[in-house]
Amino acid sequence: MSRDFWSDGLRFECARCSACCRHEPGFVFLSATDLERLLGHFGLAFRAFFDTLLRTVDVGTGYAISLREKPNNDCILWTEDGCSAYEARPVQCSTYPFWQGVLDAPEDWDREAEDCPGIGRGPIVPRDAIGERLLSRRANPPLIIPYDAALESIDENSLLGRPGIVADPADAG
Repeated sequence: MSRDFWSDGLRFECARCSACCRHEPGFVFLSATDLERLLGHFGLAFRAFFDTLLRTVDVGTGYAISLREKPNNDCILWTEDGCSAYEARPVQCSTYPFWQGVLDAPEDWDREAEDCPGIGRGPIVPRDAIGERLLSRRANPPLIIPYDAALESIDENSLLGRPGIVADPADAG
């Protein structure tokens, strides 16, 4: 059995440079847990939250839900003071750079370091902590809206697989 190159841990300490949040186009896909946490953080009615902060992305099996970007490609949650939802940020954000793809091979990790100055500096993140971040990503897959769903009728309950109870009167028809 082959050992992961990160079995002895990897050096990483966030440099707070915001390179992973700004200037480049990309997607921050949301899981059900992310959606619930962000809704609670912002206290917005679902439809206002969906229409203001989210977008749908065709991923070949349906529409994934992603955070919007500003015209300059900054994350919609980014402000001069940093992430406006840092404590409730999506799993995709909180687990970076410990993602499948980045951790597949040393070359992938080194390539990511070209864009992330925190890679290779700071304390060693132990193997177990890296594994927990990988598991967290797997346990929180992106929400996928079926192609045949009417996007304008999507609500928090249908998206999260709950019974059709209106959680917020502002979200009703």
